[in-house]
Amino acid sequence: MDTSFLYFWEGIFQNPMLLISALFTLGVIFVNGWTDAPNAIATCVTTRCLRPRQAIMMSAVFNFLGVFVMTQINSSVASTISNMVDFGDNTQSALIALCAALFSIVVYSVAASFFGIPTSESHSLIAGLTGAAIAIQGGVDGVNGAEWVKVLYGLVLSLVLGFVTGWVVCKIITILFQNMERRKANTFFRYAQIAGAAAMSFMHGAQDGQKFIGVLFLGIAFAGGQNSVAGMVIPVWLMLLCSIVMGLGTSVGGEKIIKSVGMDMVKLERYQGFSADVAGAICLLYSSLFGIPVSTTHTKTSAIMGVGAVKRLSAINFGVVKDMMLTWIFTFPGCGLISFVIAKLFMFIFG
Repeated sequence: MDTSFLYFWEGIFQNPMLLISALFTLGVIFVNGWTDAPNAIATCVTTRCLRPRQAIMMSAVFNFLGVFVMTQINSSVASTISNMVDFGDNTQSALIALCAALFSIVVYSVAASFFGIPTSESHSLIAGLTGAAIAIQGGVDGVNGAEWVKVLYGLVLSLVLGFVTGWVVCKIITILFQNMERRKANTFFRYAQIAGAAAMSFMHGAQDGQKFIGVLFLGIAFAGGQNSVAGMVIPVWLMLLCSIVMGLGTSVGGEKIIKSVGMDMVKLERYQGFSADVAGAICLLYSSLFGIPVSTTHTKTSAIMGVGAVKRLSAINFGVVKDMMLTWIFTFPGCGLISFVIAKLFMFIFG
């Protein structure tokens, strides 16, 4: 199958559903850069290492690099997302269902971000695809259990590994720098945390960017009459397009999210912010290399909790944590149900 940009450009004018699918995917990527990317820089802003707009622009650049560079090195996450569901052999119906899934993700994500609540774009994406696949296949036959189970691995990794890694990294740093004069330590960790936030932004792009590249690639395959992307290589132009859109979304910023993640949950010092960034980046790197889709929001939040627990558990604002957990818990059934209903509606209208 031809995967060149010229083929894609001609296709969006010949197939309205491909155009809608591409616009929705790019819209979701933009929203992801807007709502999820601020999590990567929340601690950097909280500890006053960078001003919000400076941090947002830095994050935009490293999100772009993360999507583009990491996808060329290892595209395991994109492969997992592309093969997670089966929309059937009718590729036109599959493309309609994919449009419904993407539309439901945009609706759910924008609503959550409007209220300043951190939402997991990763879980919204997975729930949306799953709901649409169940709708078009008439049951769970549309779900690939072998790939979907990686989502469960991701939940454990982002929550447990994020917390433990945050605690371990912060504990090590506390021991190593306990005798350093406080002013020198603050100066050192100011620049160290900027580097840590850049690494976290890079890995956010690597994780979340690949997920949406996988979805858009699937839409292109459906438009070309292919019911899967097995054995196909992601073209460079697609990586560039998705990375640019995510970078633009990040540049819009999301200061409500920054406040909720970085300021309300735990009061952080600079060495703690650095520890959270390093821990989060390590967890995202590990997950990306093994093709496990994880929530960057889950991972960063868990790392912050682990860092806060080094001093005392009471340093964590569990009220904020509870609100976030409820939001995440409702994402799967909420977005999945919206996607199921919209897929049925779209199939009735366009099928």
